[in-house]
Amino acid sequence: AALAFLHELLDGLRASSSLARQPLRFSLLGLTPAVRDEINELLGEGEVSVLSAGDLRAQETAFTGIWRIRGEGVDDVEASAFPLALRTLALAREMPAASDALPPPELMNAPALYHEVRSLSGIWRVGRPARVINLSLLPATPDDLAWLDERLGRIGFSILSRGFGNCRITATTLPHVWWVQYFNNMEKLILNSIEIVDVPEVALAAAEDHAETIIRLDEWIVSLESALDSSLEGAQ
Repeated sequence: AALAFLHELLDGLRASSSLARQPLRFSLLGLTPAVRDEINELLGEGEVSVLSAGDLRAQETAFTGIWRIRGEGVDDVEASAFPLALRTLALAREMPAASDALPPPELMNAPALYHEVRSLSGIWRVGRPARVINLSLLPATPDDLAWLDERLGRIGFSILSRGFGNCRITATTLPHVWWVQYFNNMEKLILNSIEIVDVPEVALAAAEDHAETIIRLDEWIVSLESALDSSLEGAQ
């Protein structure tokens, strides 16, 4: 049954020309827990995981652009650049009211940075290029960064991309605004930035990954079926 699902997934991938415009989604709720566990094992675990303030969460599989999505009444496999339901949650942020509190006088650039980020947040629209502010290259004190972090706030929506080190992405309270931090394998912060975009590019499966995933999934199915055939022959 798990292999049959992998074939269905592969057929859907081959028939899909643009997963960016139309994600491919399968619900596993109709399958037994044992089959769902087998599908999880066969698909493996990839580098990107997503957590939301609710119970909705996603884990990229070992096949780039194929996601396992779980939550209340949700148990899906989705082929997309980024899980559609979680992207929708990220885009649902509304601009909070501006604070009248004066910033501490000892701050250097944080108040001006916050004003710039808030302005960019208000005018950014889906489809526009990302705006990136590299905090690592700006003169900013620890007090600046702490104040900026406090003013931007967090909404309990985070993305972790594991590769060479970790990239931790946190949604702020401002629409389209993300805090993106890269750490090396020694957990040292090596790049600290704010991105104004629907979802930061580092969390997305690239368009070219679609063709590679089709090839890899096809090869994986062939190897699984070969192993199964050998096992059956041995049993006879």
